[in-house]
Amino acid sequence: MLNGGLEPGAVVVVAGAPGTGKTILAQQICFGSGTAEHKAVYYTTMSEPHTKLVRHLEPFAFFDPEALGATVEHIHLGDFLLPARPDGLEPLVSEIVRKTLDEEPAIVVLDSAKMLRDFASERELRAALFDLTGRFSQTGTVLLLLGEYTPDELRSDIEFSLADGIIQLDYEAREPVDRRWLRVTKMRGGSHRPGKHTFRIGPGGIEVFPRIETLIPAGVRAVSGRVRSGIPGLDELMTGGTKAGDATLVMGPSGIGKTIFGLRWTAQELDQGQRCLYVTFQDTADQLTAMASVFGWDLAAARATGQLVISHVPMGDLDLDVLANAVRADLAAHPVSRVVIDSLAELVLAAREWERFPAYMRSLVGLIRAAGSSSLLTSETTANGLTAQSLDDLMFLFDNVIDLRYIEEESQVGRSLNVVKMRNSPHEMTLNSFTITEHGIVVGGKLEGVTGRLGWSALRAPDRETTRSGSPEPTVVGRRAQ
Repeated sequence: MLNGGLEPGAVVVVAGAPGTGKTILAQQICFGSGTAEHKAVYYTTMSEPHTKLVRHLEPFAFFDPEALGATVEHIHLGDFLLPARPDGLEPLVSEIVRKTLDEEPAIVVLDSAKMLRDFASERELRAALFDLTGRFSQTGTVLLLLGEYTPDELRSDIEFSLADGIIQLDYEAREPVDRRWLRVTKMRGGSHRPGKHTFRIGPGGIEVFPRIETLIPAGVRAVSGRVRSGIPGLDELMTGGTKAGDATLVMGPSGIGKTIFGLRWTAQELDQGQRCLYVTFQDTADQLTAMASVFGWDLAAARATGQLVISHVPMGDLDLDVLANAVRADLAAHPVSRVVIDSLAELVLAAREWERFPAYMRSLVGLIRAAGSSSLLTSETTANGLTAQSLDDLMFLFDNVIDLRYIEEESQVGRSLNVVKMRNSPHEMTLNSFTITEHGIVVGGKLEGVTGRLGWSALRAPDRETTRSGSPEPTVVGRRAQ
């Protein structure tokens, strides 16, 4: 996000409401950057006692008790604040500058800088911070100023006009998944990735997931040839299969066979010795493996050798940036021939970021394509073919679109398949039956006499018989089905 890190001598404000992760972020940076030659110095003003601070850090993997004092030093500045001094904040500033010039630490943290407002007037605070930031700019030490600043304060307080960088943390309560995010709103002398980026606090500390829209692939891996689906009858409708590197969307209502479609598409490539990634939001890896075994596809062996990675993301953990980071990491680690994401409807529902979703999907599809991988994404529709969250504005992202539908066949319900779209490739436009057999999906012949595929009633020729009034029977033209 910071294009390599913080510039030596920079003054950076880390702002956020209580509980957003400011202290953990600063402590993690200290333990990661402090050395015996260049320590990390963590100053506290009137915040929690050091014993309590250390106790809260102990569960994190980045915490090293041997580093306390040796590479990470905690210093309380209470003696410079209480009781009130006639010379204001000047002794505090002088002490921080003296230690910085004498010991040349890698980083100095002041927690909390905002609390200094309780011990000085606006004029005194301005003078003290101007002196402090000006003298730090002549050193190689990074100064972090932590504070519980509000959005309005970010726009007006002196700390932010003097700072070289501003990192804003926030906690966003939303259903079904709350989200922590981080935004770099200012960074002098360097480039950074704009926008809100998800971060999580776990056993290892803070992990940031850069917004995928800001990640531009270094290049595109050229691929060629056709991709066989492994589904009997389908490739014949698609001129031998989709093109390598294409993004394919398979739409259909619940139970129509989208997951079976994705599993067969994956198993076909595994049989060719290629590596695949399957991302699922509902079924677990074991459930998908068991489902595939019913049709004779051995995914367990491929999983055991690492040829197949099934990434199950529970709905409660689903986040757009976390998902993109997982896909990006897998593509970077090994060549991947095919990627399945099942399904987009669940992704949209859980993420609750529809306004962002088109740009996100454009970036995700582009990321997979740049790696030379073919992708297949599924999307839930209603029985009449409409998506719960319409993807009409996203169809241009997909090279191929396959629509699966239920149809009425006299007193029974059947299944139909239609290749709606293939970019730059001829394909059959027919509506074909398909069945799910003990070996998976099998596409049958063209359905005759089926109408209403596009939501219109059939065009039928008049029988030319006259009505009772003697007038000819009118011709029925494309009328919207009610």
